[in-house]
Amino acid sequence: MTPATSTLAPPTAPSKRAGAVRIRRAGAWVRRLPLLPALIFTVVVTQVPFLLTIWYSLQSWNLLNPGSKHFVGLRNYQRIFSDSIFRTAVVNTVVLTAVPVMLSLVIGTGIALLLDRRVFGRGVLRTLIVSPFLVMPAAAALVWKFTILDPVFGVLNYALRPFGVHNVDWINIHPQATIIIVLTWQWTPFMVLIVLAGLQSQRQEVLEAARVDGAGDLRIFRSFTLPHLRPYLELGILLGSIYIVQAFDAIFMITSGGPGQKTTNLAYYLYEVAFRAFDIGRASAMGVVVVIATIAIATGALRLISSLFTDEGMTGR
Repeated sequence: MTPATSTLAPPTAPSKRAGAVRIRRAGAWVRRLPLLPALIFTVVVTQVPFLLTIWYSLQSWNLLNPGSKHFVGLRNYQRIFSDSIFRTAVVNTVVLTAVPVMLSLVIGTGIALLLDRRVFGRGVLRTLIVSPFLVMPAAAALVWKFTILDPVFGVLNYALRPFGVHNVDWINIHPQATIIIVLTWQWTPFMVLIVLAGLQSQRQEVLEAARVDGAGDLRIFRSFTLPHLRPYLELGILLGSIYIVQAFDAIFMITSGGPGQKTTNLAYYLYEVAFRAFDIGRASAMGVVVVIATIAIATGALRLISSLFTDEGMTGR
């Protein structure tokens, strides 16, 4: 074969495969193009402000002192970590996040198990259960403060009066418990929706087969329902932790962070530093810490719930 004719030989198999791979990659990028505007929008509205927050956290900038802006490096972070109120806010944030998440998850799972049964008026009951999640948080906080927990005219004291409870100032005596109850009441419907979706996706033939084999309701729940609900429970803990760690409305409306910083979480303390002290540099550093704390709390919550679902823990011994 002459050199001229050898150049006209068909492409080899590896070159064909490489061409097919390039075509598939090009097709994949073409399919991703419609998502590009959404990706750009997400980056602009989330990552750009976060990068600006990081830059501001490295500045000493107080709006009450015009012209005071200058670069200070990590000094703002040193200030907030040496701040006793900030350390108290971190502890309060952990408590006011972990306890409502776990309570709302347990109560929501119980309610979802009840609503999964065939009962009269199940649709109405589901609507009533979900309604607290649809109420504006600020309005709900005002109702709790002035209608339910008021020491003189509150419904709670009126209901407990036959038991010898008179004019108890629940907000000032038990501020943390008050916020925990309000947040649990607010987020339990969210957990109910997630768990109920998981319950309705179970394979009924598997449950019927277990009943035929003589398994009781408790054994079925431990061996079949609970493992099936694991991803739904993890999702509820993850989303609940992300949202509740930023709780602000109930704290601002009901306790204003007090008394004695007992209900001051990171979100509320950030508000005080940014919009009362107008310390933009320190508030930005706190904002960065809040984002990191949110990720840490959500990750810790997921690891905690995952440890409850180990194979050893799910066995029916």
